[in-house]
Amino acid sequence: MAILVTGAAGFVALNIVEHLLSAGRDVVGLDRIPLPPRAARDFAALPGRFTLIGGSILSGADLSRALTIAPVEAVIHCAVITAGTAREKSDPETIVAVNIQGAVGALMATARRGVKRFVYPSSGSIYGHAAKGVAVIDEDALTPSPVMLYGLTKRAAETILPRVAETQGVRFTAARLGSVYGPWEYATGVRDTLSPMWQALECARAGREAVLGPPWRGDYIYSRDVASGLVRIADTSSLSRSVYNLGSGRAVNAEDWCQELATLVPGFHWRRAGAGEAHAVESHTGFDRGAFDIAKITAETGFNPRFDLVTAAADYLAWLNAA
Repeated sequence: MAILVTGAAGFVALNIVEHLLSAGRDVVGLDRIPLPPRAARDFAALPGRFTLIGGSILSGADLSRALTIAPVEAVIHCAVITAGTAREKSDPETIVAVNIQGAVGALMATARRGVKRFVYPSSGSIYGHAAKGVAVIDEDALTPSPVMLYGLTKRAAETILPRVAETQGVRFTAARLGSVYGPWEYATGVRDTLSPMWQALECARAGREAVLGPPWRGDYIYSRDVASGLVRIADTSSLSRSVYNLGSGRAVNAEDWCQELATLVPGFHWRRAGAGEAHAVESHTGFDRGAFDIAKITAETGFNPRFDLVTAAADYLAWLNAA
């Protein structure tokens, strides 16, 4: 039995596909864009079997092809537009269509094929301003208050999809992801808010000083841990909840990351930007957020993050150097 990953050429999805293939599993991917060349090369060397269907999440015919090319046991729906403010202004229609209608269409296609598990990678951005200054973010105690269109569409999908799933007899599970960084993060044009970890690492590898904007603290989770957590949700036969936090359980910032990079990259320098000075590393949130409470996902799936900043920095550099 295969797992279908929508948006398979995207950042989080590539980590999921790699995780599954490394375990020798069958994976079907759906995306309108091809795999990055390195992913095509690396995935071909892994023991699992990967089939990529070229198509759109907004096409019922493409979804049907992806769900019928092999027996599918679960869907992990990663297709999304992670929009920044410029795209919010220029093309809100497409953001809403992909992030909400695309998710509903994928769930309905899942139900029509008799697949019973649908995993939805949501986002910590749905907490919005409610998370400002909160030391520990609990998925039951904190009421979402998203501000930007990306978080608003994630919240809308989290609200709509459980009811659709209930009417169709599908188990729906959302995982609210912390801020993700790590392997397979690329400037693809679909994901506008690249992580400060990626931005700082680009400076380090180019021999440039990393000038940091305000290094807002938050729960940053390594992409390999995200993949592990989402697959655990898909594989767990019985869950008591429909929403889980999926984070590192720690609050860190870009300065913490740069300190680790400086021990691994000779000659790397970084500093915080002065007043009014342009900066190269943007942390996006605009305020400090605390660590995610991950007790519930750990108790029900056995998920535990493998990577902290120290091990993530070493692993990320090793991955980049192997390209």
